[in-house]
Amino acid sequence: MYQFLRFGLILTVLLFPLAARADLQQRLDALAPGTAFELPPEQLAPLVVRVPGVRIACVPDTVIDAGGKGSAVEILAPEVTFSGCSIRHWGRDLNELDSGIFVAREAKGAVIEQNRLQGSAFGIWLDGTPDVTVRGNRIRGNVGLRSQDRGNGIHLHNTTGALIVGNDIRQTRDAIYIETSNHNTIRGNRMADLRYGVHYMYSMDNRLEDNVTHGTRTGYALMQSKCLTVLNNRSENDENYGILMNFITQSEFRGNVVTGVSQGQTSGVAIDGAEGKAVFIYNSLYNTFEGNLFADSNIGIHLTAGSEDNRLFGNAFVNNRRQVKYVATREQEWSLDGRGNYWSDYLGWDRNQDGVGDVPYEPNDNVDRLLWTYPEARVLMFSPAVDTLRWVQKAFPVVRSAGVTDSHPLMRIPSALKPETP
Repeated sequence: MYQFLRFGLILTVLLFPLAARADLQQRLDALAPGTAFELPPEQLAPLVVRVPGVRIACVPDTVIDAGGKGSAVEILAPEVTFSGCSIRHWGRDLNELDSGIFVAREAKGAVIEQNRLQGSAFGIWLDGTPDVTVRGNRIRGNVGLRSQDRGNGIHLHNTTGALIVGNDIRQTRDAIYIETSNHNTIRGNRMADLRYGVHYMYSMDNRLEDNVTHGTRTGYALMQSKCLTVLNNRSENDENYGILMNFITQSEFRGNVVTGVSQGQTSGVAIDGAEGKAVFIYNSLYNTFEGNLFADSNIGIHLTAGSEDNRLFGNAFVNNRRQVKYVATREQEWSLDGRGNYWSDYLGWDRNQDGVGDVPYEPNDNVDRLLWTYPEARVLMFSPAVDTLRWVQKAFPVVRSAGVTDSHPLMRIPSALKPETP
């Protein structure tokens, strides 16, 4: 009799979580549209929200644990608000889109806010969801996995009209990945310890503003996209690139601050091309840069592979080891309507005191191009032969090749762009 009772008690304990989970899911499914529901203060199994307009919230002791498989929460109905929950230990299968919160296409107008997520695959996946808001969430990845094996913090797939605002994302693969998604706003997010902070692919008419990246390999990786508006973002001590542009067209960059990109793609090894770059522009045309600060990096701006017909004026290039790296056959004028950029290494003068230098600023010459083309020639950097070549270029302008010229360099850094002092 004792053994029978003991067996029955054990069976009851084992079955209780399954019964409790089924009971909670049934209660969620039975909610009337538009009602509010508070999840109980205990560890919960994965949940699915199928009723439109409901507002699901958690108390401080509520934890949704997916048990290492699949997604922890699925939102399958429109106008759902899901907030204040701790979510952890979802699956790690990137092909199956395992997520802390999976928001389906049918969940138009969903609001995902003030949640705390930690897991291996995607934090929040937006699967073609229109007009969704993802606000104030804290997302952490699994540092036990290689960076490339983790999911992204917030992933937008074929999503339109999204507002991604005020999230704190660290240790995922990329913080925010925007794929074939148009007319979205990414604002005020904080991102650190990642591959890329913000990663755009094949997207149009997006607005990226007031975000901060720190200690990522690349702060903002903008690829194969157009008509981006990039305003007042910061890249602080990112490693390889502050802003990386690959085939970006018809976009605006204003008020951005990139500082301290100096580590480069390798650590402790001097390899040409591996320098840390505040801005790297590859095969990108018809973009406007105005009022940006690029400072304290190995290279301020590097343009290559046909990156021409970009407009740069009113920017400040401050204390970069090399301000500009540009190798091409077309002349590039970096000023507009008599206003150029500020260059901390400009040695010209301003006799009429109008705030604009009297002689153009030309950051590169034929010697620079020779050294970029033949890196082994760097051993001659300080030799009399190199000094003679530079003198010949200045004395006989006919040998001068096409490059970047700022015909109206600013004598003072614009007050709005002065680097902050500690």
